[in-house]
Amino acid sequence: MRSYQRDKSEDQVTAKVDSDHRDGPALAPSVAWMRAYEKQWLRPDLIAGVTAAAVVIPKAMAYATIAGLPVQVGLYTVFVPMVVYALLGTSRPLSVSTTTTIAILTAAELGRVAPSAGAAELIAASATLAILVGVMLVAGFALRLGFIANFISEPVLVGFKSGIGLVIVVDQIPKLLGIHFEKGGFIRNILAIGQHLPQTNVVALVLAIVMLGMIYGLKRFAPRVPAPLVAIAVGIGASALLGLQHAGVETVGTVPRDLPGLVWPQVDLFAQMWPAAAGIALMSFTETIAAARVFRGPDEPRPVPNQELLAIGVANVAGGLLGAMPAGGGTTQTAVNRTAGAHTQVAELATAAVALATLLVLAPLIALMPQTVLAAIVVAYSVGLVSPSQFLDIRRVHRVEFYWAVIALVGVVLIGTLEGILVAVIASLVSLAYQAYNPPVYVLGRKRGTDVFRPLSRDHPDDETWPGLLLLRSEGRVFFANAPGIGEKLVTLVEEAKPSVVVLDFSRIPDIEYTALKMLIEGEEKLRERGVALWLAALNPNVMTVVRQARFAATLGHERMLFNLQVAVYKYAQVQVASSAESIGDPHEHDPTENGHENRSA
Repeated sequence: MRSYQRDKSEDQVTAKVDSDHRDGPALAPSVAWMRAYEKQWLRPDLIAGVTAAAVVIPKAMAYATIAGLPVQVGLYTVFVPMVVYALLGTSRPLSVSTTTTIAILTAAELGRVAPSAGAAELIAASATLAILVGVMLVAGFALRLGFIANFISEPVLVGFKSGIGLVIVVDQIPKLLGIHFEKGGFIRNILAIGQHLPQTNVVALVLAIVMLGMIYGLKRFAPRVPAPLVAIAVGIGASALLGLQHAGVETVGTVPRDLPGLVWPQVDLFAQMWPAAAGIALMSFTETIAAARVFRGPDEPRPVPNQELLAIGVANVAGGLLGAMPAGGGTTQTAVNRTAGAHTQVAELATAAVALATLLVLAPLIALMPQTVLAAIVVAYSVGLVSPSQFLDIRRVHRVEFYWAVIALVGVVLIGTLEGILVAVIASLVSLAYQAYNPPVYVLGRKRGTDVFRPLSRDHPDDETWPGLLLLRSEGRVFFANAPGIGEKLVTLVEEAKPSVVVLDFSRIPDIEYTALKMLIEGEEKLRERGVALWLAALNPNVMTVVRQARFAATLGHERMLFNLQVAVYKYAQVQVASSAESIGDPHEHDPTENGHENRSA
């Protein structure tokens, strides 16, 4: 994926979009990038749009046939939802039409509710399903359910992207080789490719090698030349001049010329279709937000999940009313769009314009395009999605998140796009829940010559500690599920150290629940019975409020609730000098912290 240089206009777009979404999603985010549009973006946007169209249009027609619909329905799905999303969406490069998963789910639902219907009935049923999907997505926008996208972490996206890259490449290999078999899962497809290698069409293979060599060569030595467009032109020319069809090279085939018309939904199907529509809506949003985030440029505004719900929802409603299938953001076409140079949604408008032109004028030319050429373009722009270096970077930083990325990759490869994301999200949530359930408890020391307190470790053997004083720190919210575990760790550390004073540092604890506070109160009583004083340090306002309302503050008194650890250490030293062990916890007559730090914390 290419990098993008920050310039003044992009900063303006980012600032504008951020402003538009500060108080909620704007109804037309396109206004932001339109205002700051640069003339030099037009050429790459148009090239990217046309290039993406060369991939999207044949795939959309193929997806329509998967669902048992006429091929022109695929073109309607390229045209209508793209135009709507270009106006309402927040992702600059996202390309919206139908996807493999949506097409498969749509085909299954149409086969269930209209198993023997004709073309007109199937179009009406498909339109009804698209409208239902759109209504559910708009309802999600109204309920502000976009936060669901926040459960997709960056490592999950890395795994998702790499898994999608592998799936796409394996899916296109049969077209590169000119072989045919019934497709299944990832492993099954790989085995089938191996079994059908003897049936390879040599002409198709040579054409694929030439196309891949041309694309990579142009990208390497002439990056300004639109390599996919050149490949498409050469492929169509070779098909027409050399008669590649007679050599067994499959082409896109006949494309009917038929503009979309108004299609009324079949209301009687709503009750039957809503469960499938809910699943497709979730899948559409998940794939859309994942693709939008994966292909976001480093200097571009982040996609706004709630606005994406609205954009995809309205796109599906409008598409359904004009005979389109359910739609969502497509990973493959977005990858092509981005890497071909798309800056803004002008690229998607260009793709929609090509779809319209195909319906009116270009159908004969598109019909001659070899499927091998399309496969070569898809492979050339999908291999880069697989990034081992990103996995290594994640593993170097945080091993647990590396596992999330691997789970996402394996899930997408073995069980499907949506299922893979869901498995990875569930795995990451379970891991986070375990971390919240089992937070660490550190014994602290002070770095010599500073007021920095940090966990004791072999790396810092010279850190200061004090006989009879135990400084402890936990992290995160303390609640009913993790309080027993924290308590057990505290008891173990106290029994090992046998201190006369235990100081709990609350600086990293934003909140404490009633159950946990009750356990803390009981723990303080048990420590007091053993002659051990409990002090609390660095309580934030939320925790302080809870402690006061539980009347625990009155039990501790000002002298045992301290401003920070530095004050606690100073107080401990003063008490040791001024009094015996029985007087620990009483304020010293000349303690300079009595009216200063202590009162501030109390």
